[in-house]
Amino acid sequence: MNPVKEKAAVVSQTCIADGIYDMTLACPECAGLAGPGQFLNLYCSNETRLLPRPISICAIDKDRGTIRIVYRLAGEGTREFSTLKAGDSIEILGPLGNGFTVREEPAILIGGGIGIPPMLELAKSIPGPKTCVLGYRDEPFLLEEFEKISPVAAASEDGKTGVMGTVLDAIRHQGVEGKVIYACGPMPMLKAVAEYAREKGLEAQVSLEERMACGIGACLGCICQTREKNHHTNVNNSRVCKDGPVFDAKEVVFP
Repeated sequence: MNPVKEKAAVVSQTCIADGIYDMTLACPECAGLAGPGQFLNLYCSNETRLLPRPISICAIDKDRGTIRIVYRLAGEGTREFSTLKAGDSIEILGPLGNGFTVREEPAILIGGGIGIPPMLELAKSIPGPKTCVLGYRDEPFLLEEFEKISPVAAASEDGKTGVMGTVLDAIRHQGVEGKVIYACGPMPMLKAVAEYAREKGLEAQVSLEERMACGIGACLGCICQTREKNHHTNVNNSRVCKDGPVFDAKEVVFP
């Protein structure tokens, strides 16, 4: 399914935590095609910033034709996006990448840091029982929305939200169980989750976070090492933007 380029209207934007922004875009074509785990390329109006910024999809409303993104300020591009207000417009390309494959088995959804937002749409999409496990550095965000969908186990570095420690500490502390793990977050967290899934004999789908340039698989700037040869490059590498960002955890060779 080919992505579409669209001029999206900003429906709303708010700052929901320190450096974390929540923006809803009216983009009927993209919204009609999008699924959990995919992302959008957002383009800056400043012509000196040539590369698009990839941002994960947080929520999709196909009836209203909107997509919600929640992102962290990371540079001049996202700082420009944070100044947008209702009625402004922005050029986007999407949906991009391969998202999560939804199973009906009991699920554990794990999000760490800015890997938390894409788990919200996934949580809404899974029909069976599920538990969301959220890991924060400090200030929580989206926590109450997750609590409306499923039981939540949380962890934070300072211990002010949930248990002090990692997402795996939260899983063990609350005795979270499931048959399938879906995870998005920093690479060290995903590596630990993949090892946990291997020990428990669970399927695990992981969404990798990598710096991207083109976002469409042309530049090979966001490769990850994989156990099988990639049909595109014929080496043990895959493009996170095009072949992922979601992979079977068993396929990824974690650094």
